[in-house]
Amino acid sequence: MIATGKRLYLDYNASAPLLDEARKAIIEALDVMGNPSSVHREGRAARALVEAARRDVAALVNAKAEHVFFTSGATEAASTLLTPHYMMGRALLRMSHLYVGASEHPCMLAGGQFAPENVTVLPADENGVLRLDILRAALQTHDKTAGLPLVAVQAANNETGVMQPIAEIAALVKASGGIYIVDAVQAVGRIKLDVTNNCGDYLIISSHKIGGPKGIGAIIAISDLVMPRALIRGGGQEKGHRAGTEALPLIAGFGAAARQARMRIDEGGWSSAMRDRLETGVAEIAPGATIHGKSANRLPNTTFFSLDGQKAETVQIAFDLAGVALSAGSACSSGKVGPSHVLAAMGYENGPGAIRVSLSPETTAGTIDRFLEILRGIVERHERSKAG
Repeated sequence: MIATGKRLYLDYNASAPLLDEARKAIIEALDVMGNPSSVHREGRAARALVEAARRDVAALVNAKAEHVFFTSGATEAASTLLTPHYMMGRALLRMSHLYVGASEHPCMLAGGQFAPENVTVLPADENGVLRLDILRAALQTHDKTAGLPLVAVQAANNETGVMQPIAEIAALVKASGGIYIVDAVQAVGRIKLDVTNNCGDYLIISSHKIGGPKGIGAIIAISDLVMPRALIRGGGQEKGHRAGTEALPLIAGFGAAARQARMRIDEGGWSSAMRDRLETGVAEIAPGATIHGKSANRLPNTTFFSLDGQKAETVQIAFDLAGVALSAGSACSSGKVGPSHVLAAMGYENGPGAIRVSLSPETTAGTIDRFLEILRGIVERHERSKAG
């Protein structure tokens, strides 16, 4: 549980609270005055911090440090990778069409640098799992004379926690000669990922989802043989893949958070016990509730549920007033009133929306019980208003 005063923070998927280790690394890096590109002693000290963090981020997914490139976050990483323009050494390698899952994060559905007519949105089943038969058919009919296929599918959904069969997707894309981008933002640090084990060509990760600072993320490649043409060009930092002076304090904090995340995975990872306790309680209090994606393989910390006859935004406000922070959908779109595109992809186009509860590794049974007590009050008030 993360609490401020008497409030409960149950919105871990939106942003994880800054870890003490990351805060310490940030503060220490603020006192390193050198530019990481400078060759003098101060510059070399700054460079050493950047490279140490790069190794820690790489180790989180068993990658090589030289294949990690820092960005300002996952959205910039997506915009960099979702491009028709790739390079193999000095030779241009064209991606002619983007195939993206219907339940992807908005930064992936935006299509990056592809024209809308060169983007195909692939459907999902009722659990939000990508329809592999339709992906297979799309790749088989792809016109390779125009260029190669680029496929972007997340490892785990940010709203439902439903995990995609990334190894099977990777095999299909590899057989087609295409490139596979995995949005691993929600999955990394919560489940074990190994970029060398049929896990896609590129992973996108974000620091603040694992307890690091906001404003820093990374592209992790299986190799640097084929890379996207740089989105931000200039001084040649990050081996020319992303220009601009490195954000040293943010990178240092990112590295510290990655170390902690790896330790947790090595120690056995996250438990689904608190999520299961929560969902059992929801079913008892509100028998008409729907837990979306429950029959699919999901992250151990995420529950996405709808209450019969109650709008998600109304329920979210009620929880906020009661001292509980959670989301009605993705944090990147929670300020907009409207249906969840993830629910629409699962076939729930006209429903009341859903509430996302995302837990931390420290969430206790007491936290869950308090959440359920508040939920019971919300449900009972709604029932009285209907009767009244």
